[in-house]
Amino acid sequence: MVQLGKPNPTATLVHNAKPKGPMKHILLVEDEVSVVEFIRRGLSEENYQVSVAFNGIMGTRMALESAFDLIILDIMLPDKNGLDVCQDLRRHHLLTPILFLTALGTTENIDIGLNYGADDYLIKPFKFIELSARVNALIRRAQTGEQEKNHYSAQYSIADLTVDDTAKTVKRNELLISLTATEYRLLLVLMKNKGKVLTRIDLLETVWDLNFNSGTNIVDVYINYLRKKIDSDTSNKLIHTVVGMGYVLKEV
Repeated sequence: MVQLGKPNPTATLVHNAKPKGPMKHILLVEDEVSVVEFIRRGLSEENYQVSVAFNGIMGTRMALESAFDLIILDIMLPDKNGLDVCQDLRRHHLLTPILFLTALGTTENIDIGLNYGADDYLIKPFKFIELSARVNALIRRAQTGEQEKNHYSAQYSIADLTVDDTAKTVKRNELLISLTATEYRLLLVLMKNKGKVLTRIDLLETVWDLNFNSGTNIVDVYINYLRKKIDSDTSNKLIHTVVGMGYVLKEV
């Protein structure tokens, strides 16, 4: 079960301010009533509007028929599980950030969930302060990306890898590479800092907008995704691990 009640607000999580502007609308797809009430009460107190779907079929329909700023999606759902919901939404080109809630906390299960198109995950049981941090970060990041989209353009390259941040395209040896939104953000950060070692905390702060390390391996998971897509078919590896420190994009 989730841990009911809001934890001490003086906890060490920072960067937890809500994005400014109109009230944000969140879709919660969860079948456990106690979890629904816990999340809805907490987010409503933070001035979010929360709509609820109690099964996967309803969640898919609501997500496609209405505009939401974030979708919080349980994996173990009746009728249609959260993985299938997420996959269907991405097939419909829905770019709304998706936060998975899962009791399946193994690396393998998390890897599968992220590979279906989710932007982040949170393992049950969880504290509300951590949920709030993830929600705020995902919405703020999406909002910032939208604001910058029409005001910023650039191209980056290293060896035969190029990133066009205007068209949001990635090519290696002139072959187009398909990346998820999170994979793209991670690669762009590495590109902008090529030759510089970035720690996991650096990447959590920049890519996920989270200024804490709760033992998550999400950075390592996404680095592996990028390696499979960027480096797997060439002997000229560009993404390197610096043991005990972090990751760097460079030619060797």
